[in-house]
Amino acid sequence: MKRDRILVIGLNYAPEPVGIGPYTQGLAEALAQHGAVLEVIAGQPYYPQWRPYPGYPASAWRTATESGIAVTRCPHYIPADPGGAKRIIHLASFALSALGPALGRALRSRQARPQLVITVAPALLGVITAWIAARLAGAKLWIHVQDFEVEAALATGLLKTQGLPARLARWLEARLLRLGDRVSTISPQMCAKLAAKGIPRDRVVELRNWADARFVPDPAGAEQIRNEWGLGQRVVALYSGNIARKQGIEILVEAARLLANRSDIAFVICGEGPNRAALEAQAKGLTNIQLHDLQPAERMGAMLAVADLHLLPQIAGAADLVLPSKLTNMLASGRPVVATTEPGTGLYAEVDGCGALSAPGDAAALAASITALADDPDARERLGAEARRRAEERWSKDAIIARAVAEMDRL
Repeated sequence: MKRDRILVIGLNYAPEPVGIGPYTQGLAEALAQHGAVLEVIAGQPYYPQWRPYPGYPASAWRTATESGIAVTRCPHYIPADPGGAKRIIHLASFALSALGPALGRALRSRQARPQLVITVAPALLGVITAWIAARLAGAKLWIHVQDFEVEAALATGLLKTQGLPARLARWLEARLLRLGDRVSTISPQMCAKLAAKGIPRDRVVELRNWADARFVPDPAGAEQIRNEWGLGQRVVALYSGNIARKQGIEILVEAARLLANRSDIAFVICGEGPNRAALEAQAKGLTNIQLHDLQPAERMGAMLAVADLHLLPQIAGAADLVLPSKLTNMLASGRPVVATTEPGTGLYAEVDGCGALSAPGDAAALAASITALADDPDARERLGAEARRRAEERWSKDAIIARAVAEMDRL
């Protein structure tokens, strides 16, 4: 890979602390460390608050060196309330905004053009931009799917499941994904879904997200947070991440309501997102649940250690459309995970044996799973140890990147 020229096009990038951004950044930096000449075209940072970050010009293109990589930031529409039509405009605006910088790199002298263009979905529409750049440059195209955004929109009600728009969206998704010389995604089940969409199996690559090495559990910091938030010695059931529709996070408040008499259990939700206000209204009056802002990266090790168990809700039908990136750090923290998902899904397979599982939408079953682990510290320790072992076995960044680099070299 030494001196190979690679262009990465992805809406989400650092300094966004959660979601897709840290993984696109991590992949770019790792490829650069393997000797590639890397350039990145990214959006303005906005996630998970869905608000522009200060210090980034919202209406202009800007190229700057970030962690040794040339990153071009593109202006795009950022809706405060990302509903169906607004979300489509949001994604399309980035694809259009990224086209100019992408063409500029594709039309350089042959010695300076990219040899490989990597694009990250979402935004799926960005595949069009990346394909045009790859064709003009004579480069290979690698599409990396973090979310099946069309099916996620159908599952969460952002797009009606029947009718012409749904059929067109499914057709467009499959058509765009088939443009890739390689198409990667983050779990075996999502790889199978790519094959079902017509991508030849010899083009499909598993490229998992990884546990973030910065988030080493910090017991001393965890004790400080417990004191700050008045958690004492209560069993902490923690959710930390985006608060949006596909999480089905409302079930956590319902479970907290069912366990309102358990003063020894505290629900803690740390996050930002379009459903935050509605969640706060739903939790009003409950004394066993706390809502806090998403904590900065330097406190994530402490946050992970605050948890006695991690909560990972997901709505029915979404478990094989996206494997939540937060799972990797949950497992690496050595704490059991309590997830809502169906048997046979990717999320079920990852959590089975290192946590507890219940059906999506069943608050009573979720509350029972939380209670069982809260009352059994030996089980928490055993399942947490298995979670840590599994993270080391399946989610090692070095091994994941090495496999990706080998496949890129073959391509």
